[in-house]
Order: sequence, then structure tokens, then C-alpha cells
Amino acid sequence: MYRLFHEVNSLAAILDANVENERKSKQFLKNTISDISHQLKTPLAALNIYNGLLQGETEELPQIQEFAALSEKELDRIETLVQNLLKITKLDAGSIVFEKTSENVADMMGEVELHFAYRAKQEEKELVLTGDEHISLLCDHDWMIEAVENIVKNAFDHTEKGNFVWIEWKKSASVVQIIIKDNGSGIQPEDLHHIFKRFYRSRFSKDKQGIGLGLPLAKMIVESHNGTIEVDSTLGAGTTFTLSFLIPTKL
Repeated sequence: MYRLFHEVNSLAAILDANVENERKSKQFLKNTISDISHQLKTPLAALNIYNGLLQGETEELPQIQEFAALSEKELDRIETLVQNLLKITKLDAGSIVFEKTSENVADMMGEVELHFAYRAKQEEKELVLTGDEHISLLCDHDWMIEAVENIVKNAFDHTEKGNFVWIEWKKSASVVQIIIKDNGSGIQPEDLHHIFKRFYRSRFSKDKQGIGLGLPLAKMIVESHNGTIEVDSTLGAGTTFTLSFLIPTKL
């Protein structure tokens, strides 16, 4: 009996040590990426300023203007990568405290629409919103918008001129759903089970701008709100993401 008790205690000690090591590893990773991101802010800001000055001084040099525009896109891509890495690392480390309040879904989706209005106009695509104006969702306002915007961005990245992106929200007796769908290129069947993996790149992808962190981040945010995210896609017909959140029951 003593031997069994000793073995159980030893096993518990090993498990505690493993948990502590994992916690320290996550904290170290969080601190490292946080430090790197802060160190990158200054040179990125400087490069953006230099690039803006270059564009202003070369208005009559189309080729240099073109290179400056491409440079701006790559700088934006680097900044997005750094920010998303930092957000994911904080979520991994459990250092994010979600401030959940009752939020009007229509108002939040209106903010998403505003964010993509310029891009939709530039790319000649249409973003359509539909849903009950009185539906509310218990969530962290900023983080939920972050999740939806990452999925909408994915839809814009995989649609062409003249295509549509729809955001719909609805409520049943027990669930609030936010549905983002498009009539774009769709996802290859072999990729469907991998799109939420970090840095995943399909061998079929023609997208040059994606960094493979937007959808994993969206999934983490949704699941941190006790929600689920599902995807359905048909090649050449489009893709649908469905975010579902249980309505808290009143006891």
C-alpha cells in the first residue's frame, strides 16, 4: 500500500512539473514575441515614413511609384504578421482577459462593413449585411470584431471583381450565429481540414498576401467565447463560415 501511495505521489509530482514547465515555456514564448514585436515597431514606422516620402517625391516616375506601392503592401504584411503573432501568443499563454458584455450584433457588423468599405470599392466587390437589428451577443467587442474581420478578409482574398461577400446574423432559441459567405473560388477538399492550422499554405493557393494566421486566430477567439466555427466550401462556388454561440441560460 505504501509503495502504491509513493508511486501516485511521484506521478503527481511529475505531472505538476510538466504543467509548470509548459506554463514557463508559454510565458517565455509570449515574452519573446512581445519583445520582438516592440523592437520591430520603430523600424517599421521609419520604413513607412521613408516609403511615403519616396512616393511623394516620385510622382512623375511611374516605375518607382509602382515599386513604392509594392513596398507599402509588404510593410503592411509584416506589420499584420507581427501583430497576429503577438495576439496568438497571448491567447496561448492565457494572458488575455476577455471583457464580455452584451453587444448589438448589427452594430458590430456595421463596424466590420466600414472597415472593408474602401477595399470593396477598390476591388469592385460588394459586401452585403443582413440580420435582425435587435440581436445581441455576450462577447468581448474588440476581439469578436477581430475574429469576424479575419474571416471577411479571407473572403476578400479569395474573390474576384464583381463577387459578393455576405455577412448574416440570426438567433434561434439557444444559439446566435454569424455567417460569412462568398461566391469566390472555394477551397480544395484536401485543404478543408487544414485551414485553421497556423501558417498553412495550400499547394493550390494563388493568394500572395496571406500569412496563414488570420483563420487560426479567428478560431481561437471564437472558441475562447465558448463558440464553434464551421466551414463549408464548393470549388468555383464559394465558401461559408458559420460562427455559433450558445445563449447563456438563466437559472
